[in-house]
Amino acid sequence: MQYKLPMKPNYKKIIVNETYQQDYSYDLVEPTGKNFDTRFKPELSPKEMLGLGIFGGSYFKSTPKEFPVDWFKDVKLSASLRPEPSLNFFRVNASQSLQVWQKKGWINPIDPLGWFLWYCRYYLGRRIPDEDD
Repeated sequence: MQYKLPMKPNYKKIIVNETYQQDYSYDLVEPTGKNFDTRFKPELSPKEMLGLGIFGGSYFKSTPKEFPVDWFKDVKLSASLRPEPSLNFFRVNASQSLQVWQKKGWINPIDPLGWFLWYCRYYLGRRIPDEDD
């Protein structure tokens, strides 16, 4: 009798060495933009949110290598690294600083820039059950 080993899942490993996080890696275990938890029904993709000027163009200091280049096509980043209301779709500053989020304990170390970084990675295909829940 022959025993067949189970096939290893075909995961893609992402290695992060960015200004906001060093020496972090994760596996993409789901197709991009698919297989979300049934309770999670986002209306916009990260690409769409970036295109609408989320955080006034100040979320990323430069285009991160961990995400598809296509997400950043035609995205305007703030020149001053501060939110620029003119870059936001609604022309308002609708964000708090990262320091406020850190002080309130709303930041998980695996996603040091907060919920939007989590969402970008989740959308891309990373799954971390306890964190995602």
